[in-house]
Amino acid sequence: MAKDKVQIFDTTLRDGEQVPGCKLDTAQKLVLAERLEELGVDILEAGFPISSPGDFNSVSEISKLIKNATVCGLTRAVEKDIKVAAEALRYAKKPRIHTGIGTSESHIKFKFKTSQEEVIRRAVAAVTYAKSFVEDVEFFAEDAGRTDNEYLARVCEAVIKAGATVLNIPDTTGYCLPEEYGAKIKYLKENVTGIDKAILSCHCHNDLGLATANSVSGAINGARQIECTINGIGERAGNTSLEEVVMILKQHPDLNLDTNINTRLLFDTSKMVSQKMGMPVQPNKAIVGTNAFAHSSGIHQDGVIKNRGTYEIIDPEDVGVSESSIVLTARSGRAALAYRAKNVGYELTKLQLDTVYDNFLKFADVKKEIVDSDIHEIVETSNIKLESLA
Repeated sequence: MAKDKVQIFDTTLRDGEQVPGCKLDTAQKLVLAERLEELGVDILEAGFPISSPGDFNSVSEISKLIKNATVCGLTRAVEKDIKVAAEALRYAKKPRIHTGIGTSESHIKFKFKTSQEEVIRRAVAAVTYAKSFVEDVEFFAEDAGRTDNEYLARVCEAVIKAGATVLNIPDTTGYCLPEEYGAKIKYLKENVTGIDKAILSCHCHNDLGLATANSVSGAINGARQIECTINGIGERAGNTSLEEVVMILKQHPDLNLDTNINTRLLFDTSKMVSQKMGMPVQPNKAIVGTNAFAHSSGIHQDGVIKNRGTYEIIDPEDVGVSESSIVLTARSGRAALAYRAKNVGYELTKLQLDTVYDNFLKFADVKKEIVDSDIHEIVETSNIKLESLA
């Protein structure tokens, strides 16, 4: 049975760049855009063209560069925004205008100070105008996560009739629980007339740490596009992490969902984004953190040395990491010490290992981590005959 494709919509260069201090110039954006296309993203959101001359130029230059992916520009539901985005995208081989408006009671009442019917009118007008420039129009219902499902369905029906090809259902504030967000996607799938003419898309924020879980739940319930960023960067607590959703779908074949991402480029792409944005990746970050495939507990180390699958559900090479690492600390056991000692040239007998291990613990209690040069010192200062070592 063929797997359903989930399109990956990367917004590292738009939503990701909204992180304070992570501004990129056009040259940097072009380097990352080229890598993202190589990675296999289906849609690349290049920027918000009307926001600044620099962003307009970046979207324009990325449009010239990208050969296979769809290039997308963000707009508000404002005619000038849409016209400027269309101008920035005129060189794109596959252009998409991404326009929308807030649909929650909070946005309608406090942000726009208007009515539900007026929001639908503005939404339809924006999609209709965008459609006069490009065939591919994505509509976002901002704060859809807190929007009443029945009203959200009415908005979706209206914009589909106006020509929207993708419906972005954002959990803008990261408020939804996975079951709640998945149920929302399922409701739209089952209750929106004409839904077969559009793709449902997940755009989830991480305010409660649920962006990845919500996006996967959305895909399980019928969404076929996930909007995400490398390293999960983005507004406030960030966006759905590209590497996380991609590897979840890959590691769970029972979901029958797949992407076009070349996962072996994930680790290197993560490093590129981190370096160019000056945004360090936390060591315990899933998939791409420096500790994602590192083991320091003796029990875990012993298991991994015997069989990697005991504590690793992903082959490190699948995401571009050369190998797992056995990190020596005061919590490490004899198996890990013997393994690392062998790597630097010492084949220890059981009796030798017992003696060296006692010496190792004295070093490990002083240092946070034991490196290769320390192993030489530990062995050579242990009460064993070096000539008996292999």
